[in-house]
Amino acid sequence: MLKIRQPTTEPRASRRAFLAGGAAAAGALMIGFRLDLRGARAEGAPDLSAVKANPNAFVRIAADDTVTVIVKHLDMGQGNTTGLATILADELDADWSKVRTEFAPADAALYNNLLMGPVQGTGGSTAIANSWMQLRKAGAAAREMLVAAAALDWKVPALQITVENGVVRHAASNREASFGKLAAAAAAMPVPQEPRLKDLSQWRLIGQTVPRLDSVAKTSGSAVYALDIRRPNQVTAVVAHPPRFGATVKGFDDKAARKVAGVIDVVAIPTGVAVIARDTWAAMKGREALSVTWDESLAESRSSDAILAEYRETAKRPGLVASQRGDAEAGIKGAAKVLEAEFSFPYLAHAAMEPLNATIERAADGGYDIYAGLQFQTVEQATAAAVLGTTPDKVRLHTTWAGGSFGRRATPSADYIAEAAAILKAWGAKAPVHLVWTREDDMAGGYYRPTVYHKIRAGLDAKGSVTGWQHVMVGKSIMIGSPFEAMLVKNGVDGTTVEGASDTPYALPAYRFDVHNAREGVPVLWWRSVGHTHTAQAMEVFVDELAHAANVDPVAYRLALLTNAPRLSGVLKLAAEKAGWGKGASGKGRAMGVAAHESFGSYVAMVADVTAGSGSVKVNRIVAAVDVGIAVNPDIVRAQVEGAVGFALSSVLRNRVTLKDGVVQETNFDAYEPTRLTEMPVVEVHIMPSRAAPTGIGEPGVPVLAPSISNAVFAATGQRLRSLPLDLSGLKGV
Repeated sequence: MLKIRQPTTEPRASRRAFLAGGAAAAGALMIGFRLDLRGARAEGAPDLSAVKANPNAFVRIAADDTVTVIVKHLDMGQGNTTGLATILADELDADWSKVRTEFAPADAALYNNLLMGPVQGTGGSTAIANSWMQLRKAGAAAREMLVAAAALDWKVPALQITVENGVVRHAASNREASFGKLAAAAAAMPVPQEPRLKDLSQWRLIGQTVPRLDSVAKTSGSAVYALDIRRPNQVTAVVAHPPRFGATVKGFDDKAARKVAGVIDVVAIPTGVAVIARDTWAAMKGREALSVTWDESLAESRSSDAILAEYRETAKRPGLVASQRGDAEAGIKGAAKVLEAEFSFPYLAHAAMEPLNATIERAADGGYDIYAGLQFQTVEQATAAAVLGTTPDKVRLHTTWAGGSFGRRATPSADYIAEAAAILKAWGAKAPVHLVWTREDDMAGGYYRPTVYHKIRAGLDAKGSVTGWQHVMVGKSIMIGSPFEAMLVKNGVDGTTVEGASDTPYALPAYRFDVHNAREGVPVLWWRSVGHTHTAQAMEVFVDELAHAANVDPVAYRLALLTNAPRLSGVLKLAAEKAGWGKGASGKGRAMGVAAHESFGSYVAMVADVTAGSGSVKVNRIVAAVDVGIAVNPDIVRAQVEGAVGFALSSVLRNRVTLKDGVVQETNFDAYEPTRLTEMPVVEVHIMPSRAAPTGIGEPGVPVLAPSISNAVFAATGQRLRSLPLDLSGLKGV
C-alpha cells in the first residue's frame, strides 16, 4: 500500500523502519546464500522480468505531493540513488522536482539484490541492472493504484484517466488531483501484480539527463555521512591494530594512555586494543601513548618482492584449468612465430575519501542501532548480531551516504562493523560508540586488490593469426576461505579472480588458462572492477603485441578476433571513429593506443592519446565508447567513466602498496598519491544507443584505461611497459 506521511526534518541517519512487517531476520551468516557478484552474467541468474510489483516497499507518497523512492542500495558517490529514482518516477509519472530518496532498512526479504540471491547488498555494478524491472513495476503499479482511486471517486472509467508530472486528470469532466490528494485512497486499492509498463517512446525521464537528487545536499553540506553522525553522549574509539597481518595482542600497558586528557577507557578486542575517548583527537593521542606487545608467530613477514618471486616460480608449473578449448600446446608448437610476455600487479588500497567508520548504540528496547555507509546490509546485520550475542532482527541498520568504497565497505567479514560491535560489547554499551579509522588505519589495515602475476605464450601462423594461447595466472583468491567460497569457487577456481581472461570474447582456436591460488597472509578483497583490473591489462596488451607482430592495425586485428562479440566490436569501432584513429595524435613521442573489454555485462573501449619519453608519460586525451544497454541517465554514465579514469590513472602511473618484512609502507596520500587535477586528461564518453536492459557502469570504465595507455606508450616509444604501475624509469626519449 502507499503510505501517507507528513514531511519530516529528522536526519536521514536516525530514521527507523517505516514499512509494515519491519526488518526480516537474516538467519545465520551467509548460510544458504546464492551470491554471485559477477551480476548479470552469472550462470543461473534469475529472470528479472518475473519479479512481482511491490510499490509499498519502494515508494511513499506524502500529503504534500512529495514522492520518496526507497533505495535498497548504498550510494557511495556513483549516483545510483538518482538512477533508481528515475526508473520508478518515470513509470509513476511523478514530478521530478518533488522526488526524494531514502535508504532502505536492512530487510533481505524486501530488498535483496536480485542478482546476488537472498542478500541485500551493493556490488558488481548491479544496482541498476537488478532493480530495473522491479522499480518499473513498482512505479507502474503505484500509478495504476492512483488512477483506480481517482476513477472510484470521480465515477469515471479508469481508461479515460491520464497521469502526467504528478497530476491525475480526467479531461472529459475537467477533474484533476495531485498525487498527495489521492494517496490515502490509493493505498486502499489492490496492488496490480502485472501493471502495464510504458513503451520506451513514452519515457520522460529515463534516457534523459535529469538533475542528480543528491547534488544540492552534498554541495551544501547537509548530506549525512557516517562521519557526521552524532548520537546523545556519543564517544569515539580508535583501535591499535597489529603492524603485520596475522599478529595478535600478546599484552598491553595502558597506563600512559589513560592519562591522556579525554581518554575514557581502553579495552581489548579480537582485532587489537581500542581506546575510547570524548573525541577523535583524544582517542588518537591515547593510542599513541598505548604500549602493545604483539604475538607475530603466525604473521605474514615477507616483503612484496619475495611474494612476487614465489609467484613467478609457481607459474612455471601447470595450475588449475580455468578455461580450455582446443590444444594450445600443439598450436604453439606448429606456429611460425611465438611470443611470450609476463605481467605483474601490486597490492592496491581502496583509499576512499571517507575512511571506514561506524556508530553503534544499544537502544532502550534492548536492540542495537548501527549508522554507517553500509554496503552488504544482510552480512553486516548478521555479523553484528553474532558479535553482540543477539539475533539479526534486534540489529537495526541505518544506511548513510558513503564517501566512496570501491569495494572496501563490502567485506565478507563485515570487519569494521564487527569491530565496532566488539568495542561496544567489551565496554558494556555504556554510550553510543563511534569507531573511526584514520587514513593510516584505512591504508594499512588490510584488504587490498590482490597482487597478481600473469605469464602468456602464444603462437602466430605466417598470416599473423593466433594458432595457440597459453595463459598462467598466480594470485590469492578473494573467495577461498570466505563465506562465499561455496557459491563462487568451482573446482578450485575463483570466478572473480579469472574473470575477463577465462571468458575472453576473442575467437582463439586453441586456448588454455591456468590459475594458481596463492597462499599468503595479506587480506585481499575486490577493488573497483575486481579481476578485470589485471586480466584486461594482460589480455589487451598481449593482443596488441600480437597485432604488432602480425603487422596488422591493432583495431583491425581485434575486430577480426571479435566476430562473435558484436557489442564489444561496436564500442571498439565507435571509440576508434570518435578518436580519429589513424589520423591524429602523431608526432615526436606522441601516439594513440586502444583497448576494449567486457565486464559486468557492459562493454567499454578506450583510445588513449599520450605523449611519452624520457621517463615520463602524459595522458592527453581519453576517448571512451560504452554500451550499457539503456542509459538511464546519460550524464551519470559519462560521470562514472570520467571518474573511473581519474580513479585508475594513479594506479597506472605510480601507485602500489608494498610490504617490507610484512609491514605496509604506504600509509597516507604522500606515498599513495591520488590522481591530481593537473594530470587529468580530457575525457570524452560516447554512449551506444541501445534497447537492451541496462547493465552497470560503476566499474567497467576501470579495466580498459591501463592497457589503452600501455599500448599508446608502445606506439609512441617502441617500448613495451606491461606491468602496473608502468615503470617509467626506463622510458627513453624519442
